[in-house]
Amino acid sequence: MESVAGHYREILKTLGEDPDREGLLKTPQRAASALLFLNSGHLVDLQTLVNDAVFSDTNQGMVIIRDIEVYSLCEHHLLPFFGQVHVGYIPNKKVIGISKIPRIVDMFSRRLQIQERLTEQVLAALNTVLAPVGAGVVMQCKHMCMMMRGVEKQNSVMFTSSMSGTFLADRSTRTEFLDLIRTSKN
Repeated sequence: MESVAGHYREILKTLGEDPDREGLLKTPQRAASALLFLNSGHLVDLQTLVNDAVFSDTNQGMVIIRDIEVYSLCEHHLLPFFGQVHVGYIPNKKVIGISKIPRIVDMFSRRLQIQERLTEQVLAALNTVLAPVGAGVVMQCKHMCMMMRGVEKQNSVMFTSSMSGTFLADRSTRTEFLDLIRTSKN
């Protein structure tokens, strides 16, 4: 932490700021703490995170958790991207505790990321833990690297999707998933 804070102090100096002025006195420590938190996903192990929250079940219907908030840092500019993730799967004699899917999203989003890889990692984790008949992940995010700098496009939204099993092979399953994640939030 102190090493990262020291680097932030030097960055402030390089920007022409005085890191000893009142408003910046604790900024290097706060920035270091934030950066370490936002990259803490590397410290989390998938099996430990899931723990004993996989249960035998005969359900064969689609399970969907949608509108999961996601916040991550773009590995290209270290600026945030944020949005929603929608995850669905068809059980193969196993279901997972409902809170574990957002935790899986957090585990991978708390790393330097690109949205495309993040989408794939969430799907791969679900396949590893459940071996479902099929699964799908759709992510929609706004990227501050596009909004605050560069092309400065405020209303652009990036969509990524990743599918496996019947979600990939069967058009009607994929369509059902996509239709269900588009339904009204009310």
